[in-house]
Amino acid sequence: MIKVIKVEKTLNDHSSSESKLITRSDLKSLFKAVVLVSNVLPVFTGLWLALFYTEASFKEHWDVFLLTIIGSTFIMAGALLLNNWYDADIDAVMERTKDRPTVTGKVSLKNVLTMGIALSILGFIILLFTTLEAAMYAFVGWFTYVVLYTMWSKRKYTLNTLIGSISGAVTPLIGWAAIEPAFHIVPIVLFLSLFIWQIPHTFAIAIKKCEEYKAAGVAMLPVKRGFEYTKGHMLVYVTCLCPLPFFLPSLGWVFFTIATLLSIGWIVLALKGFFVKDDLKWAHWMFLYSLNYLMILFGAMVIVTFFH
Repeated sequence: MIKVIKVEKTLNDHSSSESKLITRSDLKSLFKAVVLVSNVLPVFTGLWLALFYTEASFKEHWDVFLLTIIGSTFIMAGALLLNNWYDADIDAVMERTKDRPTVTGKVSLKNVLTMGIALSILGFIILLFTTLEAAMYAFVGWFTYVVLYTMWSKRKYTLNTLIGSISGAVTPLIGWAAIEPAFHIVPIVLFLSLFIWQIPHTFAIAIKKCEEYKAAGVAMLPVKRGFEYTKGHMLVYVTCLCPLPFFLPSLGWVFFTIATLLSIGWIVLALKGFFVKDDLKWAHWMFLYSLNYLMILFGAMVIVTFFH
């Protein structure tokens, strides 16, 4: 209740700021630009690989490509806006989010809620012009992130990370299903890769911002069980990524080598966490490595198809 009052007071104190221009930085914060882009890349990868494996022509499916990317981007943007709307009280407490437009009052919570709902609906309408299956995967991701993660588990259970990981993991399924049904080993491996990847990635952020999460009352694993326990979980999940490239032999030995080296490097860094003195610095390196891991891995999946 205290947090809600704080947010309301902040919005009242900044009521005159509605007339101010919204900056590019405000928009990036409002739409969580980095998160949005990192979720669109797997959609594209899933779609591209579906074209590759079915030997379909991109030129003949350019309209499906545009509808899929635009529709899924709108849905994700809508979900992220709804997350910002619901978590305004938490964002007001945390240092890294206290300047979001939803906290400063540059954009009213009512407007954010309206935009979030409108973008979500528009995105689903656009995506329905591809396939019903693609729209269904998008709905699973949206519902998991907005309802099961943001509104239900984030403040109560450390399992919130596992639940939230589902929403990001369905993104390549959306892209693949826009071309053909996703009952295929490739989209399943993409789903598992993203699901597993998100857990150590999120835990790295949670360790870095542990005190902020604690102050905001967010039930992250490092807050509830400590750093050493969390490091053990991170090592397990990073190790689980190693076998996945074996299920994609059709992408060739170059991709297999890149994926394996990336996984081994991450395991070494995860093991190092048990011997470091500065946990926050180590967590920052884990966070950076996770971002590069995702971009390189999914980028390599696309690039190697040009040589087959």
